[in-house]
Amino acid sequence: MKKVLGLLFLMLILVSATELTFNEPDAFHSIEGTWELVSFHHYDDGVNISSTEPKAEGYRQVKMYYNGKVMWSRYVPGQPNGRFGYGNYFITEDELHETIVYGDNEMMKALDTLTEFVFELELQKDTYSQISLDEEGNRTFSENYKRID
Repeated sequence: MKKVLGLLFLMLILVSATELTFNEPDAFHSIEGTWELVSFHHYDDGVNISSTEPKAEGYRQVKMYYNGKVMWSRYVPGQPNGRFGYGNYFITEDELHETIVYGDNEMMKALDTLTEFVFELELQKDTYSQISLDEEGNRTFSENYKRID
């Protein structure tokens, strides 16, 4: 009986030690969820933020990412029609790629010339920024979002 209790005690110690030393790997960041635009950044020198502009009163823009699909909608006070777009997306460690396949009338006109959008991505747990770059890779403008779901 002493041997059985001793063996159980030894197994308990080994299991406890294993749990204490086991480290879970860092999870790859995820943009899945619902996000609302909160502000814009402007860059003068391609690196540093020169100004931050809050969204206008009543302006609302929401983006939803799920299972490789993206959908966004925008409401601007005083404009009779809202805006929206739908498509596919994927992210890397520091980039957001969106391919918009359809949207409102204005979006469909824009899709005649450009369907793929690539942004620099700064993603935190509850915020993210999608940063537009010029032809030389310098930052020009960003949209800044907070997670709402």
